[in-house]
Amino acid sequence: MQKKATKQNLKANNPTQQQISNLLEHYQNGRFSDAEKLAVHITQDFPKHPFAWKVLGTVLGATGRKSEAVDANQKAVALSPQDAEAHSNLGITLKALGRLDEAEASYNQAIALKPDYAEAHSNLGNTLKELGRLDEAEASYNQAIALKPDLADAHRNLTLIKKFDAQDEQYSKMQELYLDKNISEEQRCHINFGLAKACEDLGDFEQAFAHYSEGNMQRKKLLNYDINKDVERFRKIKSNYPQIAYNSLEPEKFSKDLMPIFIVGMPRSGTTLVEQIISSHSKVTGAGELAFADQFGAAIATGITETNNESLLNFRSKYLTKLKSVSNENLIITDKMPQNFRYIGLLAAAFPEAKIIHVKRNPAAVCWANYKQYFVSKNIGYCYAIDDVISYHKLYENLMDFWTNTLSNRIYKLDYELLTVNQESKTRQLIEYLGLDWDEKCLSPQNNMRSVATASNVQVRKKVYRGSSEQWRKYQPFLNGALDSLLLP
Repeated sequence: MQKKATKQNLKANNPTQQQISNLLEHYQNGRFSDAEKLAVHITQDFPKHPFAWKVLGTVLGATGRKSEAVDANQKAVALSPQDAEAHSNLGITLKALGRLDEAEASYNQAIALKPDYAEAHSNLGNTLKELGRLDEAEASYNQAIALKPDLADAHRNLTLIKKFDAQDEQYSKMQELYLDKNISEEQRCHINFGLAKACEDLGDFEQAFAHYSEGNMQRKKLLNYDINKDVERFRKIKSNYPQIAYNSLEPEKFSKDLMPIFIVGMPRSGTTLVEQIISSHSKVTGAGELAFADQFGAAIATGITETNNESLLNFRSKYLTKLKSVSNENLIITDKMPQNFRYIGLLAAAFPEAKIIHVKRNPAAVCWANYKQYFVSKNIGYCYAIDDVISYHKLYENLMDFWTNTLSNRIYKLDYELLTVNQESKTRQLIEYLGLDWDEKCLSPQNNMRSVATASNVQVRKKVYRGSSEQWRKYQPFLNGALDSLLLP
C-alpha cells in the first residue's frame, strides 16, 4: 500500500531525473522523434512540468510544426513565466508564423528577465529586420555581439544591413573569430559569409570570393546535400503530371471567396520585389513564402499519394484554409514561395481560378546570387557549390519548359530585367493581368511596409533600381568561366 502511494505522489509531482536526462540527451543529439515521444509522454503524466513543454515546443518548431510549437511554448511560458529561454523560444515560433509583433514582445520579455541574453537580442534583431526597422535591428545585433563576441550568426546578419569601411570594428572581430581554432564549423561558416560581405563592401572581391567559397563548402558539408535527390524529385514530378492533369478541377464548381496569386521562380530571381509591387495594391495581401503547397501537395506532385479527384480537393481545401488564416481579410493573397515552380502543374489543376506568375532573371545573376546567399532554410542545399547551383538551374529551366509547353495559357512570364528598366509599363501590364483596377501605390513598392522574411528584405526597402543582374561580373575573374555558359545571348 505504501509503495503504491509513493508512486502516486511521484506521478503527482515530477518526472524522474532519468526521464529528464533522457529527454535532454535525445534533443541535444538531434533525435527529435525520440525527444518528441518522451516529451509528449512526460507532459501527459506531468502536465505542469514546464521543461518538458519547453523541449516539446523546440522540437515541434525544428520539425516544421509551427502552430503546435507555439501552443507548447505558450504552456511552458505560462508554467514558468520567469524563464527567459521559454519566452525566447516562443518568440522564435511566433516569428516563424509571421506573428512579428508578438515575437518582438516575447523577445523583449526574455531580455527584461535576462538582460545579458545575447541570443534573444540577436533574435530580436532578426524580427526587427523583417519589420523594416533596420536601425533598431542593427542596435540589437550590436548588443548581442557585445554580450557574446563569438555569436557568429549575429555577426553574419549584421553584415547584411550595414556598409563596411576599413576601420569597422566588427570586421576586425570577425577576422579574429575566423582565426580562432576553437570555434565550431557552423560558427566558421557564418563568419565566412559575414567576412565575404564585408570584403565585398571594401572592394576586395578576390578575398570575398575566397570566403564565399569556404563558407559554401562548410554549409554543403553540414547539410550533406546530394543533387541526385533533386534530379529524382523533378523526374517524378514530370512523370506524375499526366495523372494530375486528368483529374483537374473544374473552375465553375468553386466559389471565388479567395484567389491565390502564386509568384514562382528560382530563389533570388526577383520574386520578393514582385510581391512587394502586387501587395502594394489595396485589395491584395502579401503573405510571403508559404510552405503550404509543399506541405500538403508534395506527396501528390511526386506520386507518393494517389492522384485522384478526392486528393486534389483535399489539397485545395487544406491550402485555402491555411491561406485564409494569413489573408488579413483580403480576398486576393500572394504566395511567393519561389520553389513552388516545382508544383505549377498541381497548382493549376487544384486552383483553376489562381494566377501564376513566373519571374525570370538572368541565369548567371541568379546562380551567383544563390551561391553567395546563406539560406536559413535547410531545404535549399543546391546553392552551396557552383556545379550544383548550375545543375539545379538547368533542372529548373527544363521543368519550366515542360510547364510552358503544357500550360502556357496559365503562366504569366515576367522578365525581372525588363521590369527594372520599364517599371511603369511592366507594372501596369502585371496589374491588368491580375484583373485589378490600377493602384498608383504599385509603382512605389519601397513604401510598402509589410514585413518581409526573405533574403531580399533589405533591398526591397529601396526604390526599384537597374543593374543588379550585372553584379556577379565582379567575381567573373575568379569563377574560371563557370557561369559563362549561362550568359544570355
